[in-house]
Amino acid sequence: MLKMLGSPRRCCDGITRRETLAAGALTTLGAGFSLPDLLAAQESTDEPLAGSGKAKSVILLYLLGGAPTQDMYDLKPGAPENIRGPFQPIATSAPGAEISEMMPLSAKWMHRSAIVRSVGHESGCHNTLPSYTGYERKLPNISITEDFYPPSMGSVCEYLNPDPASPDYIYMPCYLGWGQSIRRPGPYGGFLGKQYDPLYTVCSPSVDNPPDKPYHSQVLRGEPKIPNSKLSDGMTVDRLNLRKNLLDQLDDQRRRVGRSPATVSFGKQSERAWSILTSSSVRDAFDLDQVDPGLRDKYGRTLFGSSALVARRLVESGVRFVNVTWDCYYERLKLQYECWDTHKRNEGILRGYNLPVLDVTYNALMEDLEQSGLLDETLVLVMSDFGRTPKHNKNAGRD
Repeated sequence: MLKMLGSPRRCCDGITRRETLAAGALTTLGAGFSLPDLLAAQESTDEPLAGSGKAKSVILLYLLGGAPTQDMYDLKPGAPENIRGPFQPIATSAPGAEISEMMPLSAKWMHRSAIVRSVGHESGCHNTLPSYTGYERKLPNISITEDFYPPSMGSVCEYLNPDPASPDYIYMPCYLGWGQSIRRPGPYGGFLGKQYDPLYTVCSPSVDNPPDKPYHSQVLRGEPKIPNSKLSDGMTVDRLNLRKNLLDQLDDQRRRVGRSPATVSFGKQSERAWSILTSSSVRDAFDLDQVDPGLRDKYGRTLFGSSALVARRLVESGVRFVNVTWDCYYERLKLQYECWDTHKRNEGILRGYNLPVLDVTYNALMEDLEQSGLLDETLVLVMSDFGRTPKHNKNAGRD
């Protein structure tokens, strides 16, 4: 019997390929089924465990809406015109591998990359649950999260986190679906419990260059922030310690009454808040005023770029799983392009904004990780909720 976080699977009955990949995905984090053993080993030696991956951290760049991979990483130059699209393939640093001409900076990193074409699901529409969890569950297009849903990859890392006071799963720049005023499922603790939900940031984005015509290039500015992460005026660490001691006593009384899931979740969140208020490593990662302006320019100074820069700084501070989402912001900001959901004007949206911004940000992140010595131990994932149809529709988009 193989048991993955409470979900039994009998090997002799035929474990599925998806389940095998789900198990292997944990090993990719250097964890496998024995992260406590790994962490114990890290305290005594710098040598990696046999069979474990090198990666200690993950940065997930999530492109909400369904990124058209045939215009990015899997071009079909020999296909008919209405299938292959307008972009030409270019050579990359990996012999024989080609990607879109709109991503020349990303092409430099293909020798350090792998394009995975075998991942898919049958859940339909913008169901974000499978891509975050690896589980199939058919849901409505717009759905709230439920406690019985499977946990996200980041929540599994938080579940295996030996230090509850230090966050191991941070989600930026805002919760999934914020830009559309909904809360999409996927990046949560699910049946593991709300205490394994990510630490969410907030953002107050703005739009540069208001459009004078449809699909004019607009630039989404902003930075992720942790609200109330600094001590207020007049508050010292000593005074905060006194308040925490009082809070701990109240928590002890609460635990005597009953250990409900809400109590457990509140306790973990309190420890996180205390850690951020009294230590600087995570909090300082969000202070981009400390960053060289030239480096900020390399990331592009967009909301997506600034979030990726913070992600690199969080990994450097020891956070294991950081999610950076390119959300859909039409509902809140009235943008003329709808994230990666290119039902209309696929070429215009990709050429005018999406691909150049992704290319600049991805290249800056990879360069920054390499120069800071973190690339060999950081897994960078670029992922979306699904791909798009081979043929263009009547609106010059892909469905």
